[in-house]
Formats: sequence, C-alpha cells, structure tokens
Amino acid sequence: MSSAAMPAASSLRPVFRFAPSPNGRLHLGHVRSALLNAEAARAAGGRFLLRIEDIDPARCRPDYEVMIFDDLAWLGLDWERPVRRQSEHMADYGEALARLEAMGLVYPSFETRAEIARAGADRPDHPKDPDGAPVFPFARADMSAAERYRRRAAGEPFALRLDMAAALAQIGRPLFWQEEGEGRLAVDASLWGDVVLARKEAPTSYHLSVVVDDALQGVTHVIRGTDLKAATAIHRVLQQLLGLPAPVYRHHPLILDADGRKLAKSRGSPTIADLRAAGVAPEEVRRRALEGLPLAPNARRESGTTP
Repeated sequence: MSSAAMPAASSLRPVFRFAPSPNGRLHLGHVRSALLNAEAARAAGGRFLLRIEDIDPARCRPDYEVMIFDDLAWLGLDWERPVRRQSEHMADYGEALARLEAMGLVYPSFETRAEIARAGADRPDHPKDPDGAPVFPFARADMSAAERYRRRAAGEPFALRLDMAAALAQIGRPLFWQEEGEGRLAVDASLWGDVVLARKEAPTSYHLSVVVDDALQGVTHVIRGTDLKAATAIHRVLQQLLGLPAPVYRHHPLILDADGRKLAKSRGSPTIADLRAAGVAPEEVRRRALEGLPLAPNARRESGTTP
C-alpha cells in the first residue's frame, strides 16, 4: 500500500461509503447506513461509494452481493463504479500487515478460542473489551519469539495480534478522532487488548482492511452504526502507525427490534427482500430507515401514511 496509490488530499471532494458484507440479505439497519451516507454525499456535493467487504469466504457469497445491488437499486440508490471488493485486494492488506510486523508490533498467538474463553471465565474480574468479550488473557512474553516462530513454521493454526501496549508506546502521544456533533473524542485503545489483525486462514481482519480501504479510496467521512463507535479507537491506532489519514466519523443510532435488540441477520430480522415481497413501497422503507423505526413484513402500508 504505497503512498503513491493514495489519493491526493487536496484534490478530494468529500467521499462517503457504504460497506456491507455479502453474508446475507440487507435489513433496515443496513439501509439506514446506506441512506445516511448517500444523502450526506449529495448534500456535500461529494462522492458515494459502495464497497463489498467479503474477506470471509466461508460466509460471503456472490449471490448475496448481487442481492445487495438489487435491493439498493430498488431503493433508488446509485453509487460510483467500479465497486471495490476486499477479496480482490488482499495484497494491500498484506503490505500493511508486513509494515506492522517490521515495526515489531505483531506476534502470532496459538491459543484457541476455547482456551481464551476458558481463561477469561476462570478469572471473574478479568476485563472485557467494549464489545463485552474477554480481553485477550495471555501475554506476549508468556512465549519466546523463537517458540512462536517454530510453531508458526510448523504450520500450527495461529492469529496475528497487535501488541497494543507496544503500539501505543511507539505512538507516544494521545490520539483522538473527530466525531461529528461531538468534536474531538479521546482514544483509549488499551481497552481492546491485543486485537487480531489476521489469522492463518484469513490474511486480514475487519479492523485492518477497513482502515486500508478507507485510505486507498480517499474516504473522508465514515457514517456507521454506534455498535462500531468503540472500535474507532483501534482504527485510529492503525491509521497512526501506518501513516494513514483519519476520516471524520459519525456513529448513528441503531434500529432496534421489539425486544430492544439491534437488527441482525443471525436473529432473522426482516430483510428488505421480505418487505419487498410483502408489498411495502420503497418510499416507506426509506422513510422508516431514516426515522429509525422497525418495519415488519406484515405491516404493509401505503407510502406517505403515518405509522
């Protein structure tokens, strides 16, 4: 990821993006993010990009990508072409990861997910990260660099982790991000511990790929849900280490279901396909998404009616 590949900041119009993963159909929460980005781009005279985040080959499918395009077009959205697909740019993420490794900030860990969960459960007072998962409960110093090298060379499964303490020490100063409507927010990435940047079977992670993509695409404004707000601390650390620009961020409230939970593919939240099949008009879907109101497939109503 050379600096020559990055857009010149002085030539940029504002750039916004919507970046879904093709591992299921879109729901109303996705539509809210897409609409907010598209409307912000229009209001600012900027560009609206669509990015397909398909780094997980086990869950992402080309037919879901086609369905994403179809649902967004049905909603009246348009975006710049070509669409960036993460699966086509693994070399960019590999270059960024190699830079971090050359700084001595990345190490392979061999603990399984079950071992990590068990170690965290055995310590009731063990800290949890902002997402509620146990912070990685092992220390880099628990295993020698030579032993880590031997086990990686032997082909054992591993995760490549960012040594967060070393990373923050190398940065050596407080970090902030600009949150629209709130101003400068302080970064406390130590709450996340040693996050995973890649695995043996997956050469990049969401955290690494998203900062590389945003930089290479010249994204100036990131509008996404509040469930990703805390993760901005990780992204600012990676941006600082890699010398990447920091966008302005805006984290919007999520759309919740009747039980107060965020909409999710894994819980069977109604999809845009469900709403379309039930005869809900695209104008009504757009309105409900922007207002943050759930809409069940059986709640068919004419566009313009009140809820």
